[in-house]
Formats: sequence, C-alpha cells, structure tokens
Amino acid sequence: MKKNILLTAAALLTTLAGAAQWQPAGDRIGTEWGEKLDPQNVLPEYPRPQMTRTQVQDGWQNLNGLWNYAILPMGETPEKYDGQILVPFAVESSLSGVGKRLGDRNELWYNRTFTISPKWNGKRVLLHFGAVDWKADVWVNGVCVGTHTGGFTPFEFDITAALKKGDNELKVRVWDPTDAGCQPRGKQVNRPEGIWYTPVSGIWQTVWLEAVPQQYIRNIRTTPDLDRKLFRVETAACGAQPGDVIEVRLYDNGTKVAEGRALSGAPVELNVAEPKLWSPASPFLYDMEVALVRNGRKVDEVQSYTAMRKFSIGRDENDIVRLELNNEPLFQFGPLDQGWWPDGLYTAPSDEALAFDVVKTKELGYNMIRKHVKVEPARWYYHCDREGILVWQDMPSGDMGNKWEMYTYNGGTDKNRTQESKDNFSKEWKEIMDFCMSSPSVVVWVPFNEAWGQFDTERIVNWTMEYDPSRLVNPASGGNHRPCGHMLDLHNYPGPAMKLFDPQRVNVLGEYGGIGLPMEGHLWWNKRNWGYVQFKTPEQVTEEYEKYAKNLIKYVRLGFSGAVYTQTTDVEGEVNGLFTYDRKVMKVLPERLKAANKAVIESMLLKME
Repeated sequence: MKKNILLTAAALLTTLAGAAQWQPAGDRIGTEWGEKLDPQNVLPEYPRPQMTRTQVQDGWQNLNGLWNYAILPMGETPEKYDGQILVPFAVESSLSGVGKRLGDRNELWYNRTFTISPKWNGKRVLLHFGAVDWKADVWVNGVCVGTHTGGFTPFEFDITAALKKGDNELKVRVWDPTDAGCQPRGKQVNRPEGIWYTPVSGIWQTVWLEAVPQQYIRNIRTTPDLDRKLFRVETAACGAQPGDVIEVRLYDNGTKVAEGRALSGAPVELNVAEPKLWSPASPFLYDMEVALVRNGRKVDEVQSYTAMRKFSIGRDENDIVRLELNNEPLFQFGPLDQGWWPDGLYTAPSDEALAFDVVKTKELGYNMIRKHVKVEPARWYYHCDREGILVWQDMPSGDMGNKWEMYTYNGGTDKNRTQESKDNFSKEWKEIMDFCMSSPSVVVWVPFNEAWGQFDTERIVNWTMEYDPSRLVNPASGGNHRPCGHMLDLHNYPGPAMKLFDPQRVNVLGEYGGIGLPMEGHLWWNKRNWGYVQFKTPEQVTEEYEKYAKNLIKYVRLGFSGAVYTQTTDVEGEVNGLFTYDRKVMKVLPERLKAANKAVIESMLLKME
C-alpha cells in the first residue's frame, strides 16, 4: 500500500511539473479561451452527447492533457521523447505547446500511462478517439489494439484483453501526408497561403476511456418520419444473443410519450400522435432511452435525444422548386463556417468556444451554417441541435487537379483518381454520414466543393441519396454541375448573381460575399491579408453587406432557395469574416446585419410580382 501511495504521489508531481512547464507555442494571436486554458482540465465535457450512459461520471475517463511526444523519420521507434504535447491539440498548433510541422516523411508518436478504476472490474473497456489526422496505430501495453485511417471521424477499440493492473501504457503512432497524399484533408496544405491553411496532424479531438457491460449498445441511429408521425430507431449491439430485446422510450420534458420494443437487430418504431416539431424558430428535442434487455433484465442502457423534422423540396405557386422544412417553404441562409482557431487550428480551446460561433450565428439572424470541408466534434452538432441551426455538411476535399467550369452546365472534368484515392474518399464519406446521421440539425450533404477532387459525381451522389433518403444532397457546391442530386449550387464573389438556373432542382447560392476588413492587432499575418473587397470600418462593411442582401432578395424571388455568406470568422490570411480570427472583435454592426438577414429569409415568402 505504501509503495502504491508513493508511486501515485510521484506521478502527481510529474503531472504538476509538466503543467507548470506547458506554454503555448509561437507568438501568433490567440483566443480568450485559449489564454485561460488549464492544461490539467482540457475539454472536460462528455464528448458524445447523443449517447450517454447512466452514471456517466463513473463510466468514462478523459485522457486529454499532457502526453509525451516524439517526431521521428518513418519506420523509427522512440527510445526517448522530445517533450510533452497537450492533447487534443494538433502538433502544429500553438495550444499543443509544440508548434512543429510533421511532414509526410515523419511519424508522430504519443505516449502516456493510465490506470483503470476498480469500479470497472468485470466490464469491458473501450478506448475512444474523437478524431486523429490521418493514420493512427494504437498500442496498449505493447499490444497493437487497432489501426484507423481518416482524419475526421471517431473510432474506438476494445482494449480489455490488453489491460493489466496498475499503470497501463498507451502509445499512438500517426502519419499524416497532408497535401502530399490523396486522402481527404480539407484546406490543409504544407505551404499555407491565400485560402489554404496550416496542416493539422495527430490527435485533435478528445481521447477517452469508457466502461461498458460485456454486452453493450454500440450505436444508435434515429430517423424521424413526419408524414407517418413516427421515429425509426436502429440499434447496433455488441455481444447480443438471439432473443435479446431492444426497448426504446421517448420523453417530452420528463413525460413518456412513446415506447417500443423489437428483437435485437430489428428497428423499433415509435408512434407520436401529436409530435412537436424541430425548427430554427423552435428547436424542440425529445429525450430518448435505449436499453438492451435479456430475459427481462436490462443489460445496458443509454440516453439520447432526437427531434421530429422533415427536409424536402416542393414547388411554389410559380412552379419554382423550393427548399422545405416540415412541409413548409423556408429560405436557408447562413455563413460559411470553416471551424478554424488561431491557437487550436482544428480544435476549439473550450466547449464555450466551440459553441460561440453557433450561438453568434443564431443571434445575427441566420438559420443555417454551411460546415465547410471540415467535420466537427459531436458536441458542435449538439450545440446546433440545441440552438436550432440547420447544417449543410461538406465532405472534406482532397486530391485536387480538375478542370473547373463553374458557369457551364455539365462542364469541366472529373478528377481521374487512383483506386486508393477513391477508396479513401468512400470510406471516410460513409463514416462521416454515419457519424452525423442522427443529428437533427444536419439537413444537406455536400460531397464536393467546387471542382476540388470532384470525381464519379453521379455515382457518389446517387449512393449518398440511397444511403440517406431523409436528407437532401447538394452534389458539388459551386463545382462542375452534373445533372444529379437535389440542387444546383452556384458561387459568385463578391455580390450575388444567378448565372445558371435549373427548373428541375433547387437553386442555391452556395458562396458569395467575402467582404474584407483587416483589424490591427487581430491578424494572423501582418501582411498578405486579403478579402474579395476591402473596407476600413465596420460601418462600411455593414453597408456593403446590406447592398448584397438587397440584391440577393431579387434573386430569391427569381429562384434562389438558400444562400451562404463567406464567412463566420477570419481564417489565417483571409480577413473576410464577420468576426476576427481570434473572435475578439465583431466586424459588422449586429442589429443592422440581423435586420438584413431577416429580410432575406422572409423574402421567399413574398409573392412574385
């Protein structure tokens, strides 16, 4: 006992010493949340709001914090480590405490120890990663527990068999070629400039342990059906046996409104006679309980939430195809949101920071966000679900090289990708869809942006529509326009324009705006800053925004059913955000912007003259 106490005390002193030594790397701008970051309490929130377990505080362990790291040439293993890195911030980021580039010829190694709570005896232990960019190999006590490729999706390994009493050693090896590879990467490049940004390598979302029963619920997928007034709940259970039952209950503020049962592997349907609808105006969420039952006894139970809503298209009285929410026309209007942070890169410094962009978007009168070539942690979608923000979800791009003809119907070329490149895309796109499938806020899938790596468009779009018929598919936002999917999406900078029109599909303006305003003291670079147009004051930016909004209304009446303004915040050298990159300054006059947005959204309801 005395020896264990001494070891625990030594480990604590080591942790405290490491925390005292940790400092953000570099001298670039940072956020207020990053400035207040406690390295001993990094992103402590439960990372998966849509599937929690009873007594969650006893059933999971957050592994964020200071780990050992080393950067070595490919194929070499660390005999010693270079220092400490703050997980879950990418090695290139300031908040990692490292701020170094990895490169495609090196590998990034992580190392730490952990202990398992005695309360977990007899349970299985899962090791979860929110996201690791790009390839991760994982060992526990020298035993390889698994490998994952894909930089944007969560994954887990059952590590029960590799565990031992006392300290357990966790090692992770990461390889990330960034734009030297053919994998999806979004806007990361090895030489950042213009609209291309700093690489994000390694662990960039929460790492955590979870204790589960020997037989447990691994995943749930909920699909609402407004026309039939029911929810369809599909459950994946590990270790289920013939005769096991899935029980689902639905609650409205604590009052049970529906319940259903089905054999494990079969869907459960929940009928709700008078469902409350989810919308930006009223983002109502039902609470849900899902249980795995064997011989009348609950083996496992998780808590979740869902919402009743329907996304569809329909023709208005002028025979124009319009976007609809809950069988009513709704103009969808929001900013291009890239989700970058000056101190954390892909990773928000805190949950409050993660929610900031969502909350401010709603406060400014928008009802939608286009999540641009990035996938966020689960908690970001939770904030959108709760706030009532529609999400257009992009697939992160990669493997560039197409001919782009943005104003020609069915013009341009598809990328001639290798089979490896195609397989990387397809694997990760399915994982992204699976990850977002039950989020009420996600309304539109966007497989391609512009012509960035666009390939096999009709095949990819048709597969996406078949895999999830409950949502709409925007084939290629501003890209080479193929006759498939639900939308024709145009890009035009700086002001709105309608240079093509498709009478058979929804027409949207997927990007416009980009009004620039560099703010001294809040710039990533002191030079090389740009916007499509530039002004000197928030008043001037707001006036230009209002001019674009009035012009947009004209095109809404002619046929646009949605629009995306570029963008929520500045990002690195781009100074065209509504906020500075550090989120410390709003660069527009909020009340005037909100009024302009309200006029745009409501304009679709006006009759054509």
